[in-house]
Amino acid sequence: MESLFGLEGKVALVTGGSRGIGKMIAKGFVEAGAIVYISSRKADVCDEVARELSQYGECYAIPADLSKESECRRLAEEIGSKVDGLDILVNNAGATWGAPIEEFDEAAWERVLALNVKSVFHLTKYCLPLLEMNGSMESPARVINIGSIDGIHVPLMETYSYSASKAAVHQLTRHLAKRLAPEITVNAIAPGPFESKMMAATLDAFGEQIAASSPMKRIGRPDDMAGAAIFLASRAGSYVTGTILAVDGGMATVGTN
Repeated sequence: MESLFGLEGKVALVTGGSRGIGKMIAKGFVEAGAIVYISSRKADVCDEVARELSQYGECYAIPADLSKESECRRLAEEIGSKVDGLDILVNNAGATWGAPIEEFDEAAWERVLALNVKSVFHLTKYCLPLLEMNGSMESPARVINIGSIDGIHVPLMETYSYSASKAAVHQLTRHLAKRLAPEITVNAIAPGPFESKMMAATLDAFGEQIAASSPMKRIGRPDDMAGAAIFLASRAGSYVTGTILAVDGGMATVGTN
């Protein structure tokens, strides 16, 4: 089982890895034996979390503002200066925005699409040589994009640019999966409600209601997210590509009556 689900010696980059879902995945990867680089916009927070996760294994910080293509290129180049190749890329950095439709302006679209969609494409593009270096038909490198169940069903809140961006991430995942196979697999995780800074206000206001509406009757836990990512990143997931894996307790895929 260790050879099936272990990540010993694998090199991973997790964007948005200093908090929320990114931190859950980064911690799981470190504990599974991977050498993990995390990136986020705030250098001090990124460094602090890297030190925290280093108690479980190897974790390093490289801050970057991935809403800019130039920063995607710089991050890939800096990773390339530190490692010979990359086994796993997790595109998790993201933003949300909520406002009534009458007030939803250009800024509400530009910021969210730049980080949630464009950065996924650009960082994958710039990391491609590193992924190709470590990927093969027998042992492919992995790209894991973080989408959302809001890209599968219609959300309750007025987060138009967010839900549209996550649907775009899901389709971009399928497109990249076709282009990069068989040496690289590309999959997406579509999380439901998890405790994170992005979800904090929603869970404070509607947490009990959201949990009650889930077929599994609870909010997601860190090990739920880590487990799904480890599956896709490990040998166990080497024959899976182009898949959108909903990790949501059945909210978007089963629903309730």
